[in-house]
Amino acid sequence: MSGTRVFVWQWGRKGAGPRIAAELAKALNTLPNTSAVLSLSSEAEVLQAEPDLHNDVPVRTYTSLSSFFMRLLQAPHMLHALGRMLRTVRPDIAICAMPGPLDLIMVAALRKAGVPVVVLVHDAAAHPGDGFVGQMFLQRLLIWSADIPVTLSRHVAAQLEKQWCMRGRRALVAFHPPFAFVAPEGPPSVPFAHKGPVRLLFFGRLLSYKGLDLLAQALTAMDDHTHYICRVAGKGPHSAELEQLAALPNVQIENRWVPETKVSKLLAWADALVLPYREATQSGVGAAALAAGRWVISTDVSGLAEQFTGQPNVLFCKPEAQSIAATLAEFVNSKPAATPNTQGKREAEQAWQIMAEQILNGVKQFEAA
Repeated sequence: MSGTRVFVWQWGRKGAGPRIAAELAKALNTLPNTSAVLSLSSEAEVLQAEPDLHNDVPVRTYTSLSSFFMRLLQAPHMLHALGRMLRTVRPDIAICAMPGPLDLIMVAALRKAGVPVVVLVHDAAAHPGDGFVGQMFLQRLLIWSADIPVTLSRHVAAQLEKQWCMRGRRALVAFHPPFAFVAPEGPPSVPFAHKGPVRLLFFGRLLSYKGLDLLAQALTAMDDHTHYICRVAGKGPHSAELEQLAALPNVQIENRWVPETKVSKLLAWADALVLPYREATQSGVGAAALAAGRWVISTDVSGLAEQFTGQPNVLFCKPEAQSIAATLAEFVNSKPAATPNTQGKREAEQAWQIMAEQILNGVKQFEAA
């Protein structure tokens, strides 16, 4: 595929979506005879974390529910503007890095321009307490309209292929490359180098399906609270599980949004990232923790088992409080040496290049069919 121009868009302001779009665009630009045009929200947080990142087609999206409805009312104008942009950019392929509420307008413009559409599907169904009303219905309309659905695990592909939006198609199965966040200043740290109590970290959205109750029960079951510190960092609603965790010795609750510029420092603080999830499709923070040379202690559920099996520095346990407690206690007591991560950022970049090639090869097969 020579001289391929790829339009990559994701119009969220925070979280994994804009970061995935940015990493994918950077990877595409390193491939032979391939160039990427990146379109992010003009207020995307990743632009603050990476000032050199070029947002080729900035889009003004929304900051509240009222501004979202205002943008919907402006859909005809937005469609016209996007069509004009596409006539200038002239992409050969378009990739939606993560579905969002305004993507059907973009797909309509791409359809009119005759551009094949790829959509990266991260979840086939909403997690409990996650998303917004109608999110999955909009996603399924988007998948129905797209030419090539791509999942990041076989687990999600199997779920997705049972849905009406697939129209009997098979998903292209890729994987979740790690995010290589900008490392904190100073020499790279390794687990346990601080010589203090073992540092456990739960990081991400503080939602019930992520097993906050299991983590609270597991830490409660551990007899000795003096040999570890556990930070629970991320944004989420007030819950009984958070109250239970906050009442435990040596547990710190930080219910706040962690900006991209602070993520690498947070991961560098930890000896291990704990993923006590009851269900999961994949974990971006888990991949980032491994890229940062941290241990990952994960339940062996669905997508996590698929993502981390065979990876160094990963310990699995059952999604049960007793199993999590036993694994954490063994980790705290033994302080196992982690396999050194000597590649880090370069290894992450290579993983994104592999994923980008997978998608381009999938498009090539689609066009040949």
